[in-house]
Amino acid sequence: MSSDKIKKLIFQEVSRGVQMNNSIRESIAKKVAWISVWSNIALTLGKVIVGWIGNSDAVFADGIHSAADVFASIIVLLVIRVANKPADDDHPYGHGKAEVIVSGIVGIILLLVSFYVVFEGVVGLFHPVESPNILAMWIAVISYIAKVLLYRYSLNVAKQHHSKAIEAIAFDHKADIVASIAAAIGVLLSIIGDKMDVQLLLYGDKIASIFVAYLIFNIARQMMGESFQILMEGNIDEELLKELEESIYEFEDVKRIDRVRAREHGHYILVDIRISIDHFKTIKEGHDLGREIKATLMKKHDNIQEVLIHLNPYYPD
Repeated sequence: MSSDKIKKLIFQEVSRGVQMNNSIRESIAKKVAWISVWSNIALTLGKVIVGWIGNSDAVFADGIHSAADVFASIIVLLVIRVANKPADDDHPYGHGKAEVIVSGIVGIILLLVSFYVVFEGVVGLFHPVESPNILAMWIAVISYIAKVLLYRYSLNVAKQHHSKAIEAIAFDHKADIVASIAAAIGVLLSIIGDKMDVQLLLYGDKIASIFVAYLIFNIARQMMGESFQILMEGNIDEELLKELEESIYEFEDVKRIDRVRAREHGHYILVDIRISIDHFKTIKEGHDLGREIKATLMKKHDNIQEVLIHLNPYYPD
């Protein structure tokens, strides 16, 4: 078999691998989203009901946050199929940015939730307070344990499959982790204040709800900032760019790298490269070199979906 045929087979194999990865990603992303939906529905009902009956603003606020998580997970489910669709005439670079848009929408939802929670918490500080029920603390502890497990699982899947949508779900769980433990501490302080007749501690639940709002706000800001950076097509991480350059220089025919830039497009990366090769090389030799570089980069980095290579003539003097 000729070397040209071997190179063609390698390139076809890499392309098939990309399509297979997209199919697997879609299936796993749906699984993660459905797990998030059902777990958050259960936690929302538990925290809202117990927070309301048990007189805990912090636990009730945490329940509102979980309700927002349910909505966010449903949005992710709706967009996953769109994000994994292949490129077409209208979207030549693919549909990956659908995930970035979803991540931004989830961030906006969390931002609004944080404003609502802090408003309720601050208003509550100016009214007489009663001690929450001990059941409110236990529901917050259960929520904390559940969210730690869900966060670790979701983040692991997001990193493995380079999914911004699943990462958004993981960040949602992360916000709930600290929010739940803060709610539990706030309830406990209020109960202690009631038992020991310490008026200041009675406000522990209200203060905890404001702290929960602050945590939610930080997560929202982080998600919206990252989404904005990707939508504005900011360059990828400097270390990854260095790795790409090192891989390109492994080819002896590459005399100089004139420029390397890349941008995230949701769960995948698009790379633009300008390299210089000897001026006497034929078009076919340059074309074959470009295909080899593209196949190598896509094989080393499974989240690279397209590599565009521009060739410049190189003169030794």
